[in-house]
Amino acid sequence: MIIYDITRDLSADAILYPGDIRPRFREIDNGQYRVTEMTIGTHSGTHIDAPSHYIEGGLTVDRIALDVLAGSARVIDCSDAETLIGPENLADRLAGARTLLLKTWFSGREEFDPGYPALSPEAADLVVEAGITCIGTDAPSIEAFCGDGSVHRRLLGAGTVVLELLDLAAVPEGEYHMVALPMRLAGADGSPVRAILCNGKE
Repeated sequence: MIIYDITRDLSADAILYPGDIRPRFREIDNGQYRVTEMTIGTHSGTHIDAPSHYIEGGLTVDRIALDVLAGSARVIDCSDAETLIGPENLADRLAGARTLLLKTWFSGREEFDPGYPALSPEAADLVVEAGITCIGTDAPSIEAFCGDGSVHRRLLGAGTVVLELLDLAAVPEGEYHMVALPMRLAGADGSPVRAILCNGKE
């Protein structure tokens, strides 16, 4: 079995979406043991957007069913999409998928780029209509930097949870088993996750 860790390092140097909280870490040594004080946001590093991120009264991260975040997943290569992933990039690639992970040219990038590839509103409609319950991207956001929130509202309003800032650089297109579990943060709109894929082959 091949296991891919598709989580980016969470550090003070992590890619930061403008306006988000810069992660900070301070080691405390009391002479017998060490602990680390952390300041992070719910959308730091590789993370999940819960419906409550955009939808008033939507599910919080601790209420998302675990089977949404553990199970079959399909990785599709959208590296040819420059700034917008449209219906033409998804056509005939969604049937039978439950979780969809979008691999783009942003995987492996170490700095924020406002021109990252994002899902178009029309493509978001296709994802919802296909019954996708979880969609992930290796970009900083599923929505364009200049977006008005409509892509997030379309997905999250339909109950489709979103994973952002994955690292799919080493993952070939194909079918996998995914586990992407958030911290159990009561009432939170998101959480960093540790996400892995395995191909099930011995």
